[in-house]
Amino acid sequence: MRKTLRPEETVNHLGIWPRVNRFHLRKIISEFAHERLLEPELLDSDDDWGIYRLKIPDNAAEYHFRARILSLDHWYIAPDSITKSAEGRDAPLDSIEFIIEFKDVLGFDDKVLPAYLEEVSSTLYGACYVHSLGGPTAKELTNAGYQEVEHAMIAGHPCFVANNGRIGFDTDDYRKYAPESAAPLSLIWLAGHRDRLEFTSVRGLDYDRLIREELGKETRAEFNGILTKEGLDPERYFFIPVHPWQWFNKLSHIFAADIAAGYLVCLGYGPDKYLPQQSIRTFFNVSHPEKHYVKTALSILNMGFMRGLSPYFMRTTPAINEWVAGIVENDDYLEEKGFIILKEVATVGYTNTYYEDALQSDSAYKKMLSALWRESPAQKVAPGQHLMTMASLLHTDMYGTALLPELIDASGLSISDWLKHYLSAYLIPLLHCFYTYDIRFMPHGENIILVLEDHVPVKVILKDVGEEVAAVNWKDTLPEAVKRVAIQVPEELKVLSIFTQIFDCFFRFLGQILVEHCNYKEEGFWELVAGCVREYQQRFPEREEKYDACDLFAPEMVKTCLNRLQIRDNQKMMDNADPFKKQQFAGAMKNPLAAFKTTTV
Repeated sequence: MRKTLRPEETVNHLGIWPRVNRFHLRKIISEFAHERLLEPELLDSDDDWGIYRLKIPDNAAEYHFRARILSLDHWYIAPDSITKSAEGRDAPLDSIEFIIEFKDVLGFDDKVLPAYLEEVSSTLYGACYVHSLGGPTAKELTNAGYQEVEHAMIAGHPCFVANNGRIGFDTDDYRKYAPESAAPLSLIWLAGHRDRLEFTSVRGLDYDRLIREELGKETRAEFNGILTKEGLDPERYFFIPVHPWQWFNKLSHIFAADIAAGYLVCLGYGPDKYLPQQSIRTFFNVSHPEKHYVKTALSILNMGFMRGLSPYFMRTTPAINEWVAGIVENDDYLEEKGFIILKEVATVGYTNTYYEDALQSDSAYKKMLSALWRESPAQKVAPGQHLMTMASLLHTDMYGTALLPELIDASGLSISDWLKHYLSAYLIPLLHCFYTYDIRFMPHGENIILVLEDHVPVKVILKDVGEEVAAVNWKDTLPEAVKRVAIQVPEELKVLSIFTQIFDCFFRFLGQILVEHCNYKEEGFWELVAGCVREYQQRFPEREEKYDACDLFAPEMVKTCLNRLQIRDNQKMMDNADPFKKQQFAGAMKNPLAAFKTTTV
């Protein structure tokens, strides 16, 4: 594709590099100290604040900053307080240089470090671009549409330091395909021979109906005409949407033999316009919001994984979604809470026989051509309700204003009352799935959609089920098509699915927002969480044995470290089939709920 940018336009936004580095360095120190990769030295203290020093190994230079250590060993660092001194003089703050200075302490080897540095540099580049856009204010976002909020998110995953690398995109691609660019695009459609492309769907949805609804009669006839003109039988092909970047950068040449042999046929662009979501390879249909999300393979390196889609996983994804949704939709209590599973209803997965024959092991080359269709959240809301990504609760706009206090203020509720509604909508359904069914999700901010009425959460929608749900320690009762989601976890670690995914990876950051921007005591927040847990347990006292075995009020919780994972392998951070195989732990930390433990359920 022809480049549309002049060379100098690709770097015009880097003028705010120092500001972006300061805030990124704040995150580096905070998260690496949280994971005990770094141990800042306390020099002095004043009330809740301390003055800390980080000495660079084998170097006279050092860093100083002010910080409060909140619950869950969370380092709340005052960004303007961070300084670096070298030989008695102030030195500029530089995230990339910082990682190099501490690379041995952090445990990098020469194989991982170069790509990791590239990811950090790319993350900073993207942050400069986003900050240069300005964007809507936090107050404006309280009344914004679902997609406007989605594309205003700028922070990425709250735990990971290198969280927006997108290695593979060039600077023009970034402006075309990054979610924060908010540039509508059309997907490219291919036809894949049914000998190599497999279609799977939930019951009641067949291929013909799906394509008729997604493409319409005229476009389907046009695509069939292209096949007929090539002397090919349309009945022997399935259609598959692909990311434009994937076609131009991977498929057109890596799959060239299959294209030449007629197993794959390029049909051109589809008629609808889509916007990429925070997850970057998932698309929301803005031409027809009621139509399905589309998720495609995208062979870029981002946050510990090459973002492909396995054709093997695609074969069972609809069955897994159907199984989970069957449990959720037939549970009276989850219905009462309004908990919704956004089902992935159909998939297509193409098998490249060259790589299948050549490689016995798992490989990103086997995951380059698959797609799935997911229900649209637009069909899940009633009049007077609106949608907002849960990631927005951690969002701070370009002017330093957090969205959460603006949202609470717009609701007219007190902070505590608003949080009670939020916890009831979000936390309680997840507790119920865990304690009742031993089902674990990955309910981080990007995977949860809040449904709000008058700016108050009334229920949540969970997405990305097929790749991230797990049936914990299930025996032999799972349907055959669902068995790949079964994981075996030591009994004492089962509760980590709550402690890590919810408490450490989301509530820890929400607590800082409340302290920093709402002047709300963090003990008050954790007391509300404890009350929410007790409310659930009192509703179902018959499960007391499970509450004791997976005790959310235990004195300590194991510290699970995500950056340690990425530092050790930033190409394949985890094995989805065995998530504990590569897991990194760093001792234990005090559980903030322990202070509110009661002796009765």
